[in-house]
Amino acid sequence: MIKIGSIQLGEFPLLLAPMEDVSDPPFRAVCKANGADMMYTEFISSEGLIRDAVKSKQKLDIFEYERPIGVQLFGSDVETMSTCAEIATQVNPDLIDINYGCPVKKVACKGAGAALLQDIPKMAAMTAAVVKSTKLPVTVKTRLGWDDYTKNIEEVAERLQDVGIQALTIHGRTRKQMYKGEADWTLIAKIKENPRIHIPIFGNGDIDSPEKALLYKNKYGVDGIMIGRAAIGYPWIFREVKHYLTTGEHLAKPTLEERLAVCRQHLDFSVRWKGEKLGIFEMRRHYTQYFRGFHHFKPFRIRLVEAPTQAEVLTILEEVEAYYGEVYV
Repeated sequence: MIKIGSIQLGEFPLLLAPMEDVSDPPFRAVCKANGADMMYTEFISSEGLIRDAVKSKQKLDIFEYERPIGVQLFGSDVETMSTCAEIATQVNPDLIDINYGCPVKKVACKGAGAALLQDIPKMAAMTAAVVKSTKLPVTVKTRLGWDDYTKNIEEVAERLQDVGIQALTIHGRTRKQMYKGEADWTLIAKIKENPRIHIPIFGNGDIDSPEKALLYKNKYGVDGIMIGRAAIGYPWIFREVKHYLTTGEHLAKPTLEERLAVCRQHLDFSVRWKGEKLGIFEMRRHYTQYFRGFHHFKPFRIRLVEAPTQAEVLTILEEVEAYYGEVYV
């Protein structure tokens, strides 16, 4: 049984990655319904939370059915991060996660996210401050290092465990790689094999099929897997992986009826939570995946992306249903 503090996650948990402008409550709802064992909020700027920014505060919204769920924070100032952990604790998540992995310039160039991989003493000090400021378990998500010449994740893992984190998720790329190339899990495996490491180690990067999930589980010995991009528009990845890990057999793909139902559910929650304009805008990234594999879907996709109202999107989805009938292509 894998545990983070007192949180029980099963024998081999599947985690939904915290993705900016993706891992919001509407998306988390459909992933949870399809088997995600642990989820996180989108990463929240510590500076934004201190300034009481509306967007940052809204990201603290969590719901009972999402549990266990963690609030993920990022920042460059030790004291600010400590204060924000106190603020986040008040909304009663199950844990606090620190982002030391985000590679995008607007984060890293401000000394946050993956930038901390260049300053391990500061990373350790920041982590220790967050651990002391909350009663909740603290976890970390990070990368192998800044670039190929500074893959310092082995030192990072030991230092962060020593200051009190209770789980570590590692994306198998460096910051310089961004999301390009193939994720390298060999160092993740070395950390898991380190006799000093006793906290759960979760692997992240390139898991996009049940076969790969089983291969990486067996080859690298991780305690669980975090899935990110493969879940966008396809929350069924969690149930498919679980079924394959248990039985060695492939679960049937979602039917057209299932795809439409989940897409409509996702859209409805998105509009209710964010308002129609923003809710529809942020749904656009999901449509291609919801209907991937459907022949001649491009005209429908273009119309879905351009539709300005919820009513128009629903009308187009009705046309999709009529056009494809009960046949899953």
